[in-house]
Amino acid sequence: MKYYIAKFIFFLAGWKLKATPELIQRAQNTVTVAAPHTSNQDLIFSLGAFWLMRLPLKFLIKDFYTKWYFLGFFKWLGGIGVNREQRSNIVEHSAEILRSTDFNLMISPEGTRKFVDKWKTGFYHIAVKGGVDISLGFLDYKEKKAGLLDVVTPGELDSTMKQIQTLYKPISGKNPELFNTNLH
Repeated sequence: MKYYIAKFIFFLAGWKLKATPELIQRAQNTVTVAAPHTSNQDLIFSLGAFWLMRLPLKFLIKDFYTKWYFLGFFKWLGGIGVNREQRSNIVEHSAEILRSTDFNLMISPEGTRKFVDKWKTGFYHIAVKGGVDISLGFLDYKEKKAGLLDVVTPGELDSTMKQIQTLYKPISGKNPELFNTNLH
């Protein structure tokens, strides 16, 4: 059902999926970067891309959205509630989830839709601790394309971030002025 919902939304919006079958295969059970994150619409197209690729996906969201009064809607989408007020180790918890399940964990390393000086590196640490690769999901509003740029194996932090930064340089978010391509 999610596949057909995504197909309909992409058709209405004039968007295309950009991901090869080989890349989709390599992207299974990875930490998935969702970037750029400059608009509330990003969630719709990000989920749509993964539903079209038929990759099982979960994402971290404020626990407020997983409360009973949302009738399970955000959980159905793949949301995992996180209470940021509690000082728990999200990286270790997320890595444990990845080691024991078979889905992609989508993270927006910008952490907000506003301009940031640099990305948060939690996605990198989750991948390292979970022993998984990092798939690079993208939304290019200028080209109306969504999909995967590449799948990278995390190495040393600085070199991994430079590799990711190079791949995201040509991508244009909904509000391009809010996307800093100097990640680290």
